[in-house]
Amino acid sequence: MVKKFIREKAAMFSLASLVLISVASAARAQNLTLEGQTGGFITPTAYVVQSAKGSVFSRPSLGFHYIEAGSVIGNVYTGSITEGIGNWAEVGYTRSAHTNGDNPYFSSLWEYSGMNVFHGKGVVVKEDSFGGKWMPGVAAGFVVRTGDHFVTGAIDGKSYTNGDVYVSATKTMADVHLPLLLNIGWKATNASIYGIGGQATRFGGRLFGGIGFPLPGPWHTAIVPAAGFTQEPPHVKNLAALVPGGGHIPTTLDYAVRITQRENARFSFDAGIGQVAGQIGYTELLTPAGALVVPVNLDARRVFGIGASYKF
Repeated sequence: MVKKFIREKAAMFSLASLVLISVASAARAQNLTLEGQTGGFITPTAYVVQSAKGSVFSRPSLGFHYIEAGSVIGNVYTGSITEGIGNWAEVGYTRSAHTNGDNPYFSSLWEYSGMNVFHGKGVVVKEDSFGGKWMPGVAAGFVVRTGDHFVTGAIDGKSYTNGDVYVSATKTMADVHLPLLLNIGWKATNASIYGIGGQATRFGGRLFGGIGFPLPGPWHTAIVPAAGFTQEPPHVKNLAALVPGGGHIPTTLDYAVRITQRENARFSFDAGIGQVAGQIGYTELLTPAGALVVPVNLDARRVFGIGASYKF
């Protein structure tokens, strides 16, 4: 009787372990960020789009995101295509489209159709390398945005190119009590809020990261609640012409839930909220009664976003 009980418990434990491992592996699936890299909602991980065994190039991964960014900034739509190369690298393109907000004072800073985003990433160290189960994966990548007219370009009438160079370290831990996906990275950037906030005043280093909890869901799905952050360059080029001191851009935060397939994941769906920028300073507006000092509020502290990815 005791032996039977032990065998039953061992079988249940083995089954639970297999489920959690398969759920944790789903967190490594080819889900695309807002700018098209594999990763979370906004932050890239150290994983890349996987190629089938014996193939150099993967089948492409497609991604779509919709961001409702408030009455000032408007709405952002992105469509991405990303190709994996030999399980060691990926390259891709994203078209970031934009529809205008309706704020009579500040929405003119975003009255442009969008921009182009090119990205690439290569694995430097694969996860669990060197025989260490705690070894994270490490990758390095870049992002180049062209045709960025937002904010900075709206003020001086120019089009800007900006970009990021980054390194990320990612670890999926399946053999802990609660499976975890941890991601931390550093980037050098001259873009504010992924270029949506315009051009930063200088090229500087910023931190980003995130944490996810891959959990088993119904119908062979995995549900991954997650949170992420990206430090932003503090000031935007040319913005001091409107906001004395150049304003201050806070850290971007996101809280999202991803639903994907538990095994051989090809499809994923994301939904979440973000905290971007609220009041960034003050400016003077000329009225018939004279100059009026008013707060500059970008109305983007409660941003809603949804996204989906599919790998052929």
